[in-house]
Amino acid sequence: MNTTPGIAVVGCGYWGKNLVRNFHQLGALRVVCDATDAGRAKAREIAPNVKLCATVEELLLLPEVTGVALATPAVTHLPLALQFLAAGKDVFVEKPMALRSEEGRQMLEAARATRRILMVGHILEYHPAIQALRRLITDGRLGAIRYIYSNRLNFGKIRTEENALWSFAPHDVAVILRLVGGLPEEVSCRGAAFVHGHVADVTVSSLHFANNVHAHIFVSWLNPFKEQKLVVVGDERMAVFNDTVKDNKLQLYNQRVSIQNGQPVLHNEDVETVPLAAVEPLAAECQDFIHCIATRAEPLSDGEVGLRVLQVLEAAQKSMDLHGRGVRLEGI
Repeated sequence: MNTTPGIAVVGCGYWGKNLVRNFHQLGALRVVCDATDAGRAKAREIAPNVKLCATVEELLLLPEVTGVALATPAVTHLPLALQFLAAGKDVFVEKPMALRSEEGRQMLEAARATRRILMVGHILEYHPAIQALRRLITDGRLGAIRYIYSNRLNFGKIRTEENALWSFAPHDVAVILRLVGGLPEEVSCRGAAFVHGHVADVTVSSLHFANNVHAHIFVSWLNPFKEQKLVVVGDERMAVFNDTVKDNKLQLYNQRVSIQNGQPVLHNEDVETVPLAAVEPLAAECQDFIHCIATRAEPLSDGEVGLRVLQVLEAAQKSMDLHGRGVRLEGI
């Protein structure tokens, strides 16, 4: 008898098909729900024996499903999540969790009220390089964190329902909040729309934390090449995570600046390649959802994490609407 929790994936499109593949490989996939013939055909191709349905109403009648993964447009996340939570299902919601922090808060409160697992798909948190980077920071290898920047650039996929900030930046916001250990005090953001005229294709967000820690996030889907790079500058060492290279994705630079006789002195020593576990981030993320359903543990990227990311994105969007004016944040 298969004791692995039964998972249903709602949406087998651009990203949903990857969830279908991973939950199937982990032996947990029971159902794929997609309103389109093409989506159901893709699910059948990936998992030939999986049950298929076209509506949420059909899905809710299937007792073998204990957890549901939502890979649908962000505007649908709140009503679908509330429906599944009320039906006693644990819920995994792809990023962004919602399009307003108030919606994220409703989702989180519903999960608490029903005692269900709520997980948000911030896949970068499960990347072995990010896991190793967190350990470097916790162990004090970088010293005090001073500055972080992230570039997430590509040519496409251009969205029409959400801008580049909401589409690309959630990954990096989640990681930066985790590495710094809290919310920023102020967020500012500027963006520009070129394709549709009202949907920003390029945005630059600045996050200002306590203790003079700063970060910025540059995202664009109008870039001539793909770049996914995160740089963390500490007062003892600096780390670079480059996710577009095959090998040596995380490197530790033994570089720092000291003051001698009132003058800055650069110390530029060796570069270390940090060994990484051979783990597929999406597989680890899906496995965490399965584990949390079985054990009732809280996932790494839980609803509170998702809500904090939404608060930062919402503040960045407000700043962008105000032509870059800084927006203060309040804690949860």
